Amino acid sequence: MFHIKRNDTSPSISCSIDIGGTAVDLTGTDVKFIMRKEGASAATVAAAAVVVSALGGIVRYDWQAADTAIAGLYAVEWEVTFSGGTKRTFPQDGYLYVNVLSDLA
Repeated sequence: MFHIKRNDTSPSISCSIDIGGTAVDLTGTDVKFIMRKEGASAATVAAAAVVVSALGGIVRYDWQAADTAIAGLYAVEWEVTFSGGTKRTFPQDGYLYVNVLSDLA
């Protein structure tokens, strides 16, 4: 679980995209970060992610101010579009979670 305070934009969230422990080659791919608040029907965030290491399968999303404006628990996934147009979503067996915590101010 990734924790961040409401209205914070740092640190970025990153992930290693792999299948059975083997990094997915992200060369020539587009990766989207998708985040949905628990209980909601629509995504709160569906935006381009940064490929940090194509061969290592490392991706990162840099928060925008509106992304963390509402405290709560969010399900997260990374959608990879390969050069041939096929898509695969990670993790494949559930979700990652982001907990946006209320701040004191």
